Amino acid sequence: MTCMITALRPVDRVRQDAEPIAAMYREMGTKAAEQIVNRALGELALTISGLSQQVRARDLAELPRRLRRLQRMSENLGMVSLGLVAADARRAFEVNDTTAFSAIWARLMRVAERSLATDKDLLDQRS
Repeated sequence: MTCMITALRPVDRVRQDAEPIAAMYREMGTKAAEQIVNRALGELALTISGLSQQVRARDLAELPRRLRRLQRMSENLGMVSLGLVAADARRAFEVNDTTAFSAIWARLMRVAERSLATDKDLLDQRS
């Protein structure tokens, strides 16, 4: 009997809403908005890194609160997909569905990586 193994390569479509950032640029001007957006993106990256360290260390006491923070930060920056996946991860964790959480966590990391890369590209184009 031959066993076939199929490697899955999930591709997540990353949705973003440019309006929150565009509104900042309209209201504050280019220089101020750019500083705020860059600072927010840095905080977002640090939050994701901190979450990742927590999960690896199995230090999960503050995980729901930190996932909710990631969701809010993502929404404020128009990162629709990242916010939705963070909310899904929080819900799976809160109902103690470890299988779902593991799958959603992997998706969260993929979406986070793509969201931050896409957002950096967008910022580079504005300059």
